[in-house]
Amino acid sequence: MEISLPLEYAGDPRTACDQAVALEAAGLDAVWVAEAYGFDSPTLMGYLAARTERMKIGAAILNVYSRTPALIAQTGAGLDAVSGGRAMIGLGASGPQVVEGWHGKPYDKPLGRTRETVDLCRRIWRRETIDHHGITDMPLPPEKGGKLGKPLKFLGRPVRREIPLYVAALGPANVEMTAEIADGWLPHLFVPEKARQVWGGPLARGAAKRDPARGPLRTVAGGLLAIGDDAARHRDLARPLIALYVGGMGAPGKNFYNDLAVAYGYEKEAAKIQELYLGGNKRDAEAAVPAEFCELMTLCGPEGYVRDRVEAFREAGVTMLNVVPTGSDPVKLVETVKSWL
Repeated sequence: MEISLPLEYAGDPRTACDQAVALEAAGLDAVWVAEAYGFDSPTLMGYLAARTERMKIGAAILNVYSRTPALIAQTGAGLDAVSGGRAMIGLGASGPQVVEGWHGKPYDKPLGRTRETVDLCRRIWRRETIDHHGITDMPLPPEKGGKLGKPLKFLGRPVRREIPLYVAALGPANVEMTAEIADGWLPHLFVPEKARQVWGGPLARGAAKRDPARGPLRTVAGGLLAIGDDAARHRDLARPLIALYVGGMGAPGKNFYNDLAVAYGYEKEAAKIQELYLGGNKRDAEAAVPAEFCELMTLCGPEGYVRDRVEAFREAGVTMLNVVPTGSDPVKLVETVKSWL
């Protein structure tokens, strides 16, 4: 098992990158750079590539609406070149609030777009001449306004013909597709003890269709990390995140994270959190998050307890533990957990 860090994207990006650089020396294997509707991730990933030497650098995630498959492939190849082969590209559909509200694109065919992007990226990195017509047309045909386009292949040679592609997926059909075609899976709000009951079927169905040459699916998940006799109190720091996603990331009936909380068995609590959050009562929504949800989604407590939590994530299939160190000494926390892996 490897250990990684999600880069803090809401604050000063240079400060966040400074922390990632310090943690590389402590044994951090990878950093994941989110985007949402703030700073773009490729710029920060390039900056990290220049400041680090060993750790992998991943996008988590590039949505499949605001960039064409060719541009995503170019971004992956560019990052892989400047980092010396350390790139990982996370893909996903994001959500309609961001796609429609920020990027001004219709939120349609999320699974088809993701599958097509994965396929085209791999073909582009192999330097195939691309003549593809599906959701994306390469080149644009005359009946859609094309005049001078012709099939092209990647200019130059990528460092690697295969750059790992991870997919952010929660719904059954999306998880099944991810297990079939992706190199890795990026689930959010992951509770290891409940993962099999929610995703066991889709993962098995996807694995049955998977090309054996691609190897086993990798899984990236984790949560807040704090070790100490009084570290259990840090679990409550997960409340704002859970409330934001379960309560605020979509309208009623259109929130993937709320559906996940229901699938975990928190049906009544999920409805209450959403009602409170959308009503503007964010603190009450945070208070309504079940304590068990906070505990099972984090790694906070005495050393022996945290070691057990790490093993719970491992047993649930997690191959890269993605942690948010909490407290005054994140370097020591990463060093400690890395020594267990």
